[in-house]
This record gives sequence, C-alpha cells and structure tokens, in this order.
Amino acid sequence: MDKNKQLAQIFEKMADILEFLGDNPFRIRTYRRVAKILENFPMDLETALKSGYIYKIKGIGGSTLAKIEEFLKTGTVRKYEELKKKVPLELLELTEIPGVGPKTLKTAYEKLGIRTKEDFIKALKDGSLARLPGFGAKKVEKLLKGLQLWQESQERIPLITAYPLAQRILDYLKTAAGQYIEKVTIAGSVRRMKETIRDFDILVSATRKNWKKIHDLFVRFPDIEDVQLHGETKSTILLKEYKRQCDLRTVEPDSWGSALQYFTGSKYHNIKLREIAKEKGLKISEYGIYDTKTGKRLGGQREEEIYTLLGMQYIPPEIRENTGEIELALEGKIPKLVEYTDLRGDLHMHTNWSDGINTVKEMVKACIELGYEYMAISDHSQSSKVANGLTPERFNKQKEEIERVRKLYGDKIEVLWSVEVDILPDGSLDLPDGVLKQFDFVTASIHSGFNRDNTERIIKAMENPYVNLIGHPFGKQYGYREGYPLDFERILEKAKETNTALEINSQREDLDSQHIRLAVEKGVKLVINSDAHSIAQLWSVKIGLGLARRGWAKREDILNTYPMEVIRGFVHSKRGK
Repeated sequence: MDKNKQLAQIFEKMADILEFLGDNPFRIRTYRRVAKILENFPMDLETALKSGYIYKIKGIGGSTLAKIEEFLKTGTVRKYEELKKKVPLELLELTEIPGVGPKTLKTAYEKLGIRTKEDFIKALKDGSLARLPGFGAKKVEKLLKGLQLWQESQERIPLITAYPLAQRILDYLKTAAGQYIEKVTIAGSVRRMKETIRDFDILVSATRKNWKKIHDLFVRFPDIEDVQLHGETKSTILLKEYKRQCDLRTVEPDSWGSALQYFTGSKYHNIKLREIAKEKGLKISEYGIYDTKTGKRLGGQREEEIYTLLGMQYIPPEIRENTGEIELALEGKIPKLVEYTDLRGDLHMHTNWSDGINTVKEMVKACIELGYEYMAISDHSQSSKVANGLTPERFNKQKEEIERVRKLYGDKIEVLWSVEVDILPDGSLDLPDGVLKQFDFVTASIHSGFNRDNTERIIKAMENPYVNLIGHPFGKQYGYREGYPLDFERILEKAKETNTALEINSQREDLDSQHIRLAVEKGVKLVINSDAHSIAQLWSVKIGLGLARRGWAKREDILNTYPMEVIRGFVHSKRGK
C-alpha cells in the first residue's frame, strides 16, 4: 500500500475515533477532508513536500503538514497512536459498513455493552438495536442492507480498486524479473474487466530454466501478508491490501496463447468452447489445442489460434461470459467494440472550485498530456453543500478563470465550461434555465434520496432542454452503495426520445455492463467519464472503457469518441438551436 493511502486511512480513522469520543466537530471534518485529499493526491507525498507543491493545496495546514512529515520520518503519527488507546478499535472497524458511523457504534457500546464486531452484527440481526431510541425499523433495515454490501465486499472488491493493484504487481514483475520474462500479463476476471474481483491472476511466458528465478522474485513482492505456495509453475501470495490472493503461473512461450485463453476465462465460456472442440474432434487445455485422434498439437502459441481452429471469430476478453458471444463468433458477427484508445475527451471532472483537489489549469494540463482533444470542467452546483457546490455567482467567477486558461492552452485543447447540476427531489434542477443555458455542456445527477425509486425524477430532468447527460444513473458505487431502484426501460425510452446521453461513470462503475448492453440495444448514446476529483483519477476512464466493452458498446455508441463539432451539435440539437 502506498504512503498516500496509508496516511489517508490514518486521518480517516482519527476522525472516526474523535467522533466516537464526541470531540470537536470542526476537527473531525478537517481530518476527513484531509483524508480525502490524501487519498486522491496527484503525486507521492515526499515529492510533494520537497517540491513545495503540497503547500498550494487548500485544506492542508500547519498541523496537517506536521503529521505528514512525522509519518514520512517514522511511519506513524503519534496523535493516532494515542487515540487508538481510548476506543475499542475492533468495533470501529465496522464504520466500513455503509450507514454505520461512530455515533451508531457509540450508542451500541454504551447502551448494549457491545465490544466486538460479532456482538454488533448479532444485535443488528436479533432486533436489540431496533429497540434503542433513534433506531427504528427503517434505520435497522438500511443498516442490514449495508451489512450485506459490506459482507459481499469482503469476498469481492470493485474493479476500480483491483485494477491499479494488479497493475502494480505487473509493473513490479516487469522491473524485478523483466530480464527473465518473454511475456507477462494480467489474466482472469481483471483482464475481462469484470465489475468485481475475487482474486488476481498473473501469467508469464519464459523459458523453463528461468521459472524458478521469476517465482523467487514474485514472492518478494512488497506488502505481502503471506506466501501460500512457492513453486516453479505456480506460486500464490496473500496481499496485505484487501487480503486477496494473487497467483503467478509460468508457461513455455509455445503455450502462451492457450494458457492466456484458459486462465482468462470465464469458466462458462471455457466450458462451452470445450464442448465445441469435442464435437470437432479437438481438445483444448492450457498447453495448446490438440487433435483428439492423433494427439497432434495444432496450435497454442497465439490466443487467436484457439478460436480460429474452432472455426470462429476471435472473441475479446471482456465479453467471454457465455452470453451469446460464442454463437455470434461462429457466424463471424462479433461487433467491433470500442477500443481503449478511442476516447477523444473526458466530459466530467471536478476542480478545487468544488470538491476536487487540483486547479482548472492543472486539470487542463493533465488532459493535454493524455492527448485529449477536449475536456469539460463539471463542478457541483449549490445544493451539494458537502461538495462545496457553486452558486451562480461563483460559477460566473469560475468562468473567468476558465477563460484565462483557454487563452493559455486553447491551441492544444478545447475546454468546456460545464456543470454537474443536482436533480432535486421533485425532478427540477438546482440551477435555473437562465444559468444552465450559459454552459457548454450540462450533466445532471442525483446526490440525495437514495431510498426511493428515482425513475420519475430522472425522467423530468431529461425533459429539460439543457440537460445533455445523466450522471451515474443508478447512484451506485460498487462495494459501498447499492443504488436506488429505477425503471431502466422507461429511462432508456426517455433518453432516446429527448436525445439525452447516459453516463458510464468510471469511478462508480455505474452504469454496469448489463445496463450498458441494454442501452446499446436501444440506441441510446453513452458517455465514458472519469468523474475525477484530481489529476490522479483521470486514468480511470480505462475502467469505463472496459465496462463499455463488456456491454458490447461500439465506438459509435460512445459520444466522447466523436470530434468536438459532434459534441456541440448534440448539445445544440436538444436546445433547438
């Protein structure tokens, strides 16, 4: 785990402890804000201190800096160590459950004598908590749903958190063992870009004489909890972060393609392939594809050979789930999916005008480095008080800053002045039409009222001529929030009717691949966005692209794969210009 994340967790835990103890609310809010800043910090903290960059970040004051410096020198924070002695830490770990905060735990601690996780879960399930003042049936039902989500997250983690960890392991192997490796890649559900991940699979091809050296280096990966298996063809480590297993398998170069296909899965996709192979007198394994009668090895060096020898079109990893892809591949009808290099811009990101970390200028420079043709600064509107949402007056001041940045970088990238406007409980918007019509692009999102069906609310928002995109339509965040009920068929009908796009929000993994596929079938335009709150999160569009591919989306289905004139035309056509 990197130091930024470790320190972010320390500040978050200090806030939890102080809230449990009933300490100063201002200090608690400060610690939580600092935790969020550090979690999304765009560079290594040591580098940020040496360069002086950290002094430019709003929300990091003298006391915070002292704790950061102390952590970098000693590996801990003395204040945190002192606070830990004052509370039952095991109980406070339950703040990871959605809806369970320090105040809830303190009530359970004082009124019911609860001291452990098991005690709390039992009290939640047997009705003991429901009988306490302030704990009605609805609150307990919400907590039980949160408990279910938390328990599921103990088994699987969201792709948005799993992917960078898998990449870190991959980068380590390339650096530490690169001289011994011919090819190395992520396999399994991460390669398929599945929404949630149970464990990790890394595949290496190398000559057999180098296998031992590669496995010896693999089990030395930093931040290992345990080495569970150390061999020459397979090794398994338990990672400290998220407590997940990671398998490394090595194969000869001649078996690379067949092993990659086999260890990518999915299980049901591979079962179907083996059935087809059997009908054709063939046998597939991780070592190759063989003629059953003669035993002759027919291929396996390249992954494409497996599909070709079965008489079918190559199937992209993301759609290998046995949901119709094999039948279409046999007919040569797999569509050309959107590519990871197809995005021309990102239309949803935040700056330090609302709840982001970086300035407008910093976000623009980062997008230029990513090679984007355009981008949209989309800060929150005034109802999102917790996100420091902007009033119309502040938006006007922000526009002045955007104009200054446009003069500096207008020849390199088009910067859209945008907004993520709140959809209010009655479906109206947080800003009047007279303000909305001034923006180049408008995203409308729900940030409250998650315990109700929000179909009508979104439908009304889409009827507004200035709304171009519905942000994170289900309000879902894998592993943290279930999302609200929607009649998605009606949402799709209205999106098509009003020419409103739906967002694939990379940070939240919302829409998921199932709903993306439905949108594609209905011809509804989609937008893949990062929803980045710092330059460090801009990379996450890779997750959105993976989900889009899992949902069978083509380049033409994604609005921000088109040039800027098409984006402007999309906006103007709805406004009736």
